[in-house]
Amino acid sequence: MIEAPFRDRPPHTERVNAYDEQHLAVYLRLLMAEEEGADWREVVQVIFGLDATQEPTRAKMVHESHLARARWMTEAGFRHLLEPRMQ
Repeated sequence: MIEAPFRDRPPHTERVNAYDEQHLAVYLRLLMAEEEGADWREVVQVIFGLDATQEPTRAKMVHESHLARARWMTEAGFRHLLEPRMQ
């Protein structure tokens, strides 16, 4: 289970946000699970502690929205992590 609290949907912003930074490990785990072909129901149980049989709609939304954000991080978001930070 994850240690940082999670939302049902990560905030959708054009740049990496604080939520993304706090959940980078979650995003990586989701991407690795997808690569391995893991069942999303098992993934959402392990990573988020949600039971897909008890809350199927919520569990699917949490999984899909976080996986989509993880994919965005690999396509565009990572660039923002490489930019110098303003003080």
